[in-house]
Amino acid sequence: MLQNIRDNSQGWIAKTIIGIIVVLLALTGFDAIFNAASNSQTAAEVNGEELSRYDLDQAMNMQRRQLAQQLGSDFDPSMLDERLLRNAALGSLIDRMLLLQSAKSADFAFSREALDQLILQTPEFQVDGVFNAARFDQVLQQMGYSRVQFRQLLEQEMLIGQLRAGISGTGFVTDQQVENFARLEMQTRDFDTLTVPARSDTIEVSDEQISEYYEANADRFRTPEQVIVEYVELKKESFFDQVEVSDEELQALYQKQIANLAEQRRAAHILIETGAESGDDEAKAKIDEIAARVKGGEDFAAVAKEVSQDPGSAKEGGDLGFAGPGVYDPAFEEALYALKEGEVSAPVRSEFGWHIIKLLGVQSPEVPSLESMRPELVRELKAQQVEQRFVEVSKQLEDSAFEASDLAQPAQELGLMVQTTEPFGRDGGQGIAANRQVVQAAFSDEVLVDGANSSVIELDPDTSIALRVKKHLQPAAIPLADVRDDIVEQLQQILAAERAREKGERLLADLRDGKQTDGQWQTIEAAGRNQEGVAPALLQQVFRMPRPAEQGKPSYAGVALSNGDYAVVRLNGINEPEASLSDEEKLNFRRFLASRMGQQDFAAFRQKLQAQAEIERF
Repeated sequence: MLQNIRDNSQGWIAKTIIGIIVVLLALTGFDAIFNAASNSQTAAEVNGEELSRYDLDQAMNMQRRQLAQQLGSDFDPSMLDERLLRNAALGSLIDRMLLLQSAKSADFAFSREALDQLILQTPEFQVDGVFNAARFDQVLQQMGYSRVQFRQLLEQEMLIGQLRAGISGTGFVTDQQVENFARLEMQTRDFDTLTVPARSDTIEVSDEQISEYYEANADRFRTPEQVIVEYVELKKESFFDQVEVSDEELQALYQKQIANLAEQRRAAHILIETGAESGDDEAKAKIDEIAARVKGGEDFAAVAKEVSQDPGSAKEGGDLGFAGPGVYDPAFEEALYALKEGEVSAPVRSEFGWHIIKLLGVQSPEVPSLESMRPELVRELKAQQVEQRFVEVSKQLEDSAFEASDLAQPAQELGLMVQTTEPFGRDGGQGIAANRQVVQAAFSDEVLVDGANSSVIELDPDTSIALRVKKHLQPAAIPLADVRDDIVEQLQQILAAERAREKGERLLADLRDGKQTDGQWQTIEAAGRNQEGVAPALLQQVFRMPRPAEQGKPSYAGVALSNGDYAVVRLNGINEPEASLSDEEKLNFRRFLASRMGQQDFAAFRQKLQAQAEIERF
């Protein structure tokens, strides 16, 4: 429809900062300071246009949320490499900005009215098939966007979509290309296979071979470098019992919460748009005629279905569903809130055109009691104090850990307990050792080599720790006796696969020379490219083989399989599709090929933009 979405200076810290600024000015001059300040909030510059660090943080948070939704309970935020996440998010933002710049330079546009229609018709924003403002706000809050931010993001997506469609949609293929592709895709092959099994149970491994393998792969048979870590942990939850809230604070927050409960009104409307095709006078004349029909007794919903130019609501009889203040165009909203239930307004002019509006219903908010909201309000009030307390204690832990030679002193000062991990290596371990920041800190030179306490590490928004290395376990050779059985098994598999390949290649040479061979051949007829029951490597080899030179004279090839077996392949014939393609099949193949070519064109276009762009990352 026409929704218009609304958008202490004398202390030692200050003196220290002033001193640092003076030194920087003396060393680097004013330009360096100003450049650093300007770049501090800029993540990158693309063709002179800035990408802010706020945008980068938003993109990283969105990627985290997407990973959490995709992986569900398997998602472990501690396993994320922040550097890789940042680079991926920044690369995506740069690519996006290049596409937006290109779309704007090509004069692509997406109107506000079309954007409104898209939002109103998005199923995620609807309740019972009708746009719902509360649901809209809820979804946006989960995504971490305001209404204005989401609207801007959606408009950008539409512009990029237009650009992509404009390039990808130009892909085309000839009739000959369609026929050639279809012929290859629908082709089948008749072949036989003779498998030479890798029999590891028949392989004898000598002590000399075992020793040679052990020495040649010495790095594989060493214990990993590991550390045992001591740490103290701050949990935000533990501070809730240390703070209190007053009745006055509780009452004030309660009044603030219930004041936000707004009346919801269910509106229906009939819209006659104004624009290039219809002038304002013409639209006003039409809406006056419609208003007269409704006033004369015709059913509002029936008239809306017949004449309303808002496709999103016309099929629903003009019904827009319930919404609160701030959703509609100001003139539309003023007229709506002046109506009583069942009344129809006089014609109303908005930026989208002329409307007549009917108030279908009013929902007065249910005001919960203070007692029913008490637990929620108490926690919210405490959370504000807890957050401040958590930050203060984290700073105390940071200072104390920096000054102390171990963690006993910080633990005693803050009433914490020193805990110890199991040994873990550079790949991490269990518990806090699954967090990459913990692993990086534990194996840093400062902590591992110098023996210092780490700085405070935030495991998640509610948990922080400081750690030190209690014990450093150096890599050591694993005795041959402990890995002998594993080595024997690996050597048997390797030697069995080599023996199978050698035998298979001899068989292949004999077959190509026209000699007969013993063995049980397995016949497969009319196998397609996605034939089930055939090893992928074997199937790929079959379709790589050339057509037999003569009828009745097969061609041969061999392929090593993943389990160590060796397969000899005898290609007997290639079957071309007998029936000609139907029009529908041709159309499907044409669409597929054109789509693939269009995607390749768009990928090449993006590469060109990146190659020609002036990009600076900060």
